[in-house]
Amino acid sequence: MTELGEYLRACRARVSAEQVGLPTSGHRRVPGLRREELASLAGVSVDYIMRLEQGRVKSASPAILTALARALELRPDEEEYLLRCAAESGVSSGATSATPRNQQMSQATQALLGNMVNVPALVLGRRMDILAWNSLSAALFTDYSKLPAKRRNHIWLTFLDPDVRGLYADWETVAQECVAYLRMDAGRYPNDPELARLVGELSVKDPDFRRWWSDHRVRAQRHGRKVFVHAIAGELSLDFQVLDVRGSTDQSLLVYTAEPHSPSAQALTFLAGWAATELPALPTEAAGSPRRGAMPSEGESRHGA
Repeated sequence: MTELGEYLRACRARVSAEQVGLPTSGHRRVPGLRREELASLAGVSVDYIMRLEQGRVKSASPAILTALARALELRPDEEEYLLRCAAESGVSSGATSATPRNQQMSQATQALLGNMVNVPALVLGRRMDILAWNSLSAALFTDYSKLPAKRRNHIWLTFLDPDVRGLYADWETVAQECVAYLRMDAGRYPNDPELARLVGELSVKDPDFRRWWSDHRVRAQRHGRKVFVHAIAGELSLDFQVLDVRGSTDQSLLVYTAEPHSPSAQALTFLAGWAATELPALPTEAAGSPRRGAMPSEGESRHGA
């Protein structure tokens, strides 16, 4: 079975007949929509749905894939993932999957990060690699300069670093979001060997990751709120935004802010003061230099295979 087939089956299992306005009478052996129900909603044959899920369809038009997405009530990011899976499977005539490029960070992005002193900020690349950081993000999460390049990965730390894992008041929700984001990245670069190594290691070492990865949920969340329980600053409720870095492929700026004049803002100010005295200063010439916030080369950026 292809990734497209697995994803369609997973999506179909998450949608109830009642949810889409269909009658719910009769015994259902499995949860979610039946194939004939999805076929009726999308305007295709049951046999076509079966062959699509089994990887036996050679081509599918974007119109059919869009109809399936609407029938399954997929969000825009989920529909994007569906189209990527179809392209990778050779089913769709759309764009094929891209080839990963080296994760190079511009001097302008380095300078921007170095000047962000009052908010925690990270530059993330593919696979949620941490390409660079500022002092306040190191104070909030961990001193990334003490980690080998292969461990500077946001999802690896969230699952396998006890201190980072313990920061989140609602770790399970945060971890599921990370898995869904990584699955989205996998749809863009399904043949990325570094991503395969990362998924393999996390699957072996954490049963929750293994279970959530098999759910085939995707998410491209751009903003939200997280609650941290910090050993130095106490509880912080911080809003986050994920901003695309223009001119750089697959790079985003993750920034955390606190509501003005709130206890969390006071705690963040306290943490910034602590970081200024307890953590080594970032190099002024590049916030993302190899010593402190390095953009590791593609060869260095391995995740503990």
